[in-house]
Amino acid sequence: MNPRTLLAGGAALLLTLTASAQDPTVAGLKRSSEKASTVETDTVRSLKQGGIYNLNFAQGTLNNWAAGGDEFSLAINTSLSLFSFFRSPRHQWDNTADLNFGFVRTSSLGSRKNDDRIDLLSKYGYVLTPKMNLATLLNFRTQLLRGYTYTEGSRSLASNFLAPAYVLTSVGIDYKPTKHLSIYVSPATARWIIVKDDSLAAKGLYGVEPGRHSALEVGAFATINYWKSLSEAVNYKGRLDLFSNYRHRPGNVDVFLTNQLSVRLWKVLAATWNVDLIYDDDARVFGPGKNRPALQLKSLAGIGLQTKF
Repeated sequence: MNPRTLLAGGAALLLTLTASAQDPTVAGLKRSSEKASTVETDTVRSLKQGGIYNLNFAQGTLNNWAAGGDEFSLAINTSLSLFSFFRSPRHQWDNTADLNFGFVRTSSLGSRKNDDRIDLLSKYGYVLTPKMNLATLLNFRTQLLRGYTYTEGSRSLASNFLAPAYVLTSVGIDYKPTKHLSIYVSPATARWIIVKDDSLAAKGLYGVEPGRHSALEVGAFATINYWKSLSEAVNYKGRLDLFSNYRHRPGNVDVFLTNQLSVRLWKVLAATWNVDLIYDDDARVFGPGKNRPALQLKSLAGIGLQTKF
């Protein structure tokens, strides 16, 4: 046999055996690469959206509520909470919207609201570590309807749409030790207080000078948000906002605390309890001379229909 022919045949056989041995390895590496690519694609970006809608027969209690309303009421209330959370390796964007509305009809003084709030919050974070973001925040809060203070069969206007309204923007650090807890702290915050109603603006309420429709405050801000399903039937959501005005009495910190506990009783039937606490140093409409701030409390307990989507 020709040596060249023998050498060529041996080389061909060696290449065939080598290729056969490598096929499983190459195939395995290819499958691992495709699997890794699939996992990375699935986890790099995520968008979670949803909400809760409630329609309740509720009992409300107010104490020192600057926006006005009945101290005790039985009414039909509705609320809508929406959320949208975007996640990527370097960016996080949280958006929430809370809309509450409820009123009771009386024969002598017309309709009285017992729950009325629009609260929109948007927070963007650039990821520094797995639990910490450099973040910016924007918050808008107001009410829809007129609110009145009632005394001995008479009433006086206490609030209206965009009177007051609060627009807050800030830059700070957002710390998230768990997926249920967010602690945001900002030393650089601007807050605008808006009183669009002319009659309320003339009184100089909510920290806005008489005759003016807005005021700018610069200070420090912190917000703590916690939300968790305590069980299959029990959900809790809470938020605490703190603001200190550098320009005016910085030691008198404004407080806004809202809590919502929801218990599903049967299918779409649920019981809810909302408790709000506010201390606003600029809301000086309490006390004998109607010139002092006070702790404001609103409690709303109800039972009715609830749907999640």
